[in-house]
Amino acid sequence: MYFQPTSVEEVREVLALARQQNKRVKVVGGGHSPSDIACTDGFMIHMGKMNRVLKVDTEKKQVTVEAGILLADLHPQLDKHGLALSNLGAVSDVTAGGVIGSGTHNTGIKHGILATQVLDNLDSHLKKSEYFRFLWFPHSENVSVIYQDHTNKPPSSSANWFWDYAIGFYLLEFLLWISTFLPGLVGWINRFFFWLLFNGKKENCNLSHKIFTYECRFKQHVQDWAIPREKTKEALLELKAMLEANPKVVAHYPVEVRFTRGDDILLSPCFQRDSCYMNIIMYRPYGKDVPRLDYWLAYETIMKKVGGRPHWAKAHNCTRKDFEKMYPAFQRFCAIREKLDPTGMFLNAYLEKVFY
Repeated sequence: MYFQPTSVEEVREVLALARQQNKRVKVVGGGHSPSDIACTDGFMIHMGKMNRVLKVDTEKKQVTVEAGILLADLHPQLDKHGLALSNLGAVSDVTAGGVIGSGTHNTGIKHGILATQVLDNLDSHLKKSEYFRFLWFPHSENVSVIYQDHTNKPPSSSANWFWDYAIGFYLLEFLLWISTFLPGLVGWINRFFFWLLFNGKKENCNLSHKIFTYECRFKQHVQDWAIPREKTKEALLELKAMLEANPKVVAHYPVEVRFTRGDDILLSPCFQRDSCYMNIIMYRPYGKDVPRLDYWLAYETIMKKVGGRPHWAKAHNCTRKDFEKMYPAFQRFCAIREKLDPTGMFLNAYLEKVFY
């Protein structure tokens, strides 16, 4: 059964019906997650009709919204009041509830995952600046270092012309499709796009959703793990060494490295430690799968070795035994979850793998 409630009361009615029929319930937001975290053969609640901005307090810089609002719809409403989210993930076609529940993040070691923006320290987040990340282009020595700061300057018109038009994505997809027949081209493609993307003038813009998000125009596989910040160099060099030792293993660009501060959220990948997120990607040109399992397995092995924790909304192969080692408070969270959901109504196959 599929439900689109418009109020808290309607949500209660769905849950009451699920209890009567002994059904499990999963909530879905923007549907962006490539994992099966929201899948169910029981009851599915889609939050798209609970998408209102309920309250705006410009003095406190606090906004109250319903969980189903897409960030893409929230941005312009915030902008009307001279407000913006202090940090964002890479895409905005996701719901407020979804990014909070899945540990969505971006970068800036003074910033936490998005869930920390609904804690008591929201004001301190909004006052921070200095966002830092870097991109490594596999099969090359090329690294793009990106510094971003808050600004009150008006947007400039000197954006990289290539990415202003869809032709850049179409050319990339075509070249990657050719590389499925000639894998040796991948290194050249990575270096070519490094030169193309980072040798033009960059846009100056004062809207966060135009800085942190970008449009994904074709299909891809993604993994993203949070590791202790001090393990960044070790993990990246080991990943690089693995690719050099296995020339038949193909890795698309980029390996994106971002940083977030630690928090006290029990199942946050950044629980009690400042973290480095190391994101890898494999594109699917024209929907065609590119061999990636060797790359995926080697990456996961390295991430586990250095104490990593996978992004909850991304693909991974971990089970409860893994999470018990990764999260000091895992048993505590499980006890809370079982108390709140004693019959397992909110479980699905994905969560059973996580919690049982």
